[in-house]
Amino acid sequence: MHTIGFVVFPNFYLMGFAAITAFELANVVLGEPTYEVTLLSEEGGLVLSSAGIRVETQPFSDAALDTVMLGSGVEIDIVSDALTAFVKRALITSRRIVAPCTGAFILAAAGILDGRRATTHWRFAHDLQRRFPTIAVEEDQIFIVDGPIWTSAGMTATIDMALAMIEKDHGQDVSRAVARKLVVYHRRAGGQSQFSTLLDRDPKSDRIQKAIDHANANLRNALTVEELAEVAGLSPRQFSRAFSAETGQSPAKAVEHLRVEAARLLLEKGRLSLDVIADEVGFSDRERMRRAFLRTIGQPPQAVRRLSREIRATTGDAQQ
Repeated sequence: MHTIGFVVFPNFYLMGFAAITAFELANVVLGEPTYEVTLLSEEGGLVLSSAGIRVETQPFSDAALDTVMLGSGVEIDIVSDALTAFVKRALITSRRIVAPCTGAFILAAAGILDGRRATTHWRFAHDLQRRFPTIAVEEDQIFIVDGPIWTSAGMTATIDMALAMIEKDHGQDVSRAVARKLVVYHRRAGGQSQFSTLLDRDPKSDRIQKAIDHANANLRNALTVEELAEVAGLSPRQFSRAFSAETGQSPAKAVEHLRVEAARLLLEKGRLSLDVIADEVGFSDRERMRRAFLRTIGQPPQAVRRLSREIRATTGDAQQ
């Protein structure tokens, strides 16, 4: 029996329970109760979620658990002495500690992420890096495994991470079967950038937003700093500083992300060749596009296209 302690606290997101459903379905696929999940909280008893639904929990104890999984919530400052002590103890007694979304802040405050790679919801990634500079925050990852520590992006990324844990425990066939029952991607192509492009970053000034809109509408252009600065009505130097301050990226990196996102969408449609797609989104050739994909999402375009085809076939079968 693989025991999982799922930690909740006031105003936690119910979305985290999607991972529990994945483990529940793994039991169905395996034909036996392999995973056992217990809800935990600092004091035990009923805990109110952000949706107003209360769940029954057990209080923290010294019982050893195979996996400790933290919930995520509306706030990022939810750390208490008891919670910190619990996660520090879990690092020693458990096989892995899992922190989806804002749960990474709990581990960070406990010092568990010092010197490690980690991720969180893209909206909080810069804050996590600023507050805990010893962590190597990688904001575009769906999930990251660093030793016994698992962290993930927000919301539905908890499902991706749960499927990865199931695959590590019981193999790809079981994980794939669970994904089909959930009617979700077995392995999602790309990183958070495909769901959180620069258009969603809400830059503070209209000038920077105007430059982003111009870039997104003119990806075939060279899109130099000079061109974007002119659109924003700033000098190139002023524009570069303002852009980085408001988006957390350099103009060149931002344009590359926009191009990769546009290319990914075309790849998923499966109709155009790689050469045509590279030209359509402003890469000079398919090799430059390949290198940009590897930098941005860690996969070449061919893998994204292949995975998209597998996903369509898998989800199509699951819906029949």
